[in-house]
Amino acid sequence: MAGAALPLAPGTAAEAAPRRPADDPGRIFDVTRFGAKGDGVTIDSDAVNRALAEATKAPAHSGGPGGTVYFPAGTYACYSIRLKSNVALYLAQGATLLAAAPAGGKGYDPAEPGAGDPYQDFAHSHWHNSLIWGEGLTGITIFGPGVIDGKGLVGGPGEKDPGQGNKAIALKLCRNVTIRDITLLNGGSLAILPTGVDNLRVDNLVIDTYSDGINLDCCRNVRISGTTINTPNADAIVLKSSYALGEARPTENVTIDNCMVSGYDLGTLYDGTFKTAASYGRTGRIKFGTESNGGFKNIAISNVIFEHCRGLALQTVDGGPLEDVTISNLTMRHVQMPIFLRLGSRMRGPAGAPVGRLRRVSISDVIVYNADPRYPSTISGIPGHPIEDVRISNVRHSVAGGLTPGDVGQNPAENEGGYPETTMFGPLPAYGFFIRHAKGITFDNVEVRFEEHDTRPAYALRDVADADFHHNRADKVQGTPTFVLNDVDDFTVTTSRPVPDTRLDHIGHKEL
Repeated sequence: MAGAALPLAPGTAAEAAPRRPADDPGRIFDVTRFGAKGDGVTIDSDAVNRALAEATKAPAHSGGPGGTVYFPAGTYACYSIRLKSNVALYLAQGATLLAAAPAGGKGYDPAEPGAGDPYQDFAHSHWHNSLIWGEGLTGITIFGPGVIDGKGLVGGPGEKDPGQGNKAIALKLCRNVTIRDITLLNGGSLAILPTGVDNLRVDNLVIDTYSDGINLDCCRNVRISGTTINTPNADAIVLKSSYALGEARPTENVTIDNCMVSGYDLGTLYDGTFKTAASYGRTGRIKFGTESNGGFKNIAISNVIFEHCRGLALQTVDGGPLEDVTISNLTMRHVQMPIFLRLGSRMRGPAGAPVGRLRRVSISDVIVYNADPRYPSTISGIPGHPIEDVRISNVRHSVAGGLTPGDVGQNPAENEGGYPETTMFGPLPAYGFFIRHAKGITFDNVEVRFEEHDTRPAYALRDVADADFHHNRADKVQGTPTFVLNDVDDFTVTTSRPVPDTRLDHIGHKEL
């Protein structure tokens, strides 16, 4: 350790010119000096927590109070690590922070007392039962080229005990948080759970885990950038606004850019072999709204790759609004339902909340290849509550195809109170887009294609008002309509193939 150059936490005055430990001994806290062995067997969490307690006492200088807790190369088997304000954890090259399996009556901090989980699952209602946790803190950094391995956490396939160490990183009501550069494996039921965290930066992570990757719950002012997440059995990046804080608080002012989400076999993103079964069953994806009490506002997503997973899901079903969302520059290969917009009325929350609204969404510059033909892109509100003001432009949308109207249900159930999921309506009666209970829908320069002949229409519209299709193109089997319209008002098609220019004020049923 002596003489080795060491970066300090991002944002400190010394970030541009890292100090050596000998230069600033009051700011660097090597966990081995506090008794950590780093042998992968000895439980080192007591030593790490002693280092954290000392680091938070570090004297102030131009960078402010607090210090950096340093993990040199080694494997540090730990139970709960309790973060402190104005302290950074730095995992050096060759350092692994390993979540140990409980043994001998010892293990992770218990789940804290609280309201429990009347409206969301146990993992989203508790934070202390985690490998790394913090509550009510400010100025936290977790960084470095090392690895966090949640091997001893529960919450993966076959695990039944949600109360014992089930998250890798959990933060509640914190501010000014940075997580960057680390690799995170086997993250428990939730690899990273920030709840009520404001001013959060997640940058340049690699996450390969069996359950959810990053869950942003009730967070504000968040940037996720340059991050790769592989979650074959769950979601990669999830925006939620649950009732876990005892109030309906939105997730807002979020950017997600230059990322990749995937559903390769577990561990094969990390080892670089990128193996996957030849099916559409993998999850991966970016999703909003399985918990949506507070809603979502002012979100921008750009430059994201989706591979062997599900696509983009924007959902609100518990009364919160989902509005002012801009999405651009996506590529998707081998995905299930590329685009899914869902307004529902599950209403899991305190009684009396109105049905939410989903409106003002722009999706542009998207390429989709070899999507699951059973589940076309879908925009679906519920009767009396349409999705509003959606613009989709510059999209190339190609599905595997090969289905017929007889292979799918012609009248999908509304399922108004159901859990929002891409498969919730079953296989659908269009190969491109299924649109139901919506108004103010614009498609501009959109191509819908199939790899094998598909005799379903490209578009099925039901209970839709103010729909404008301009300069679009669709593959067509002879004798099959491109549009099937039911209860549609103010419908326009212009300069689109293979349909001639058409203007309809109202139609009960028509095929074009």
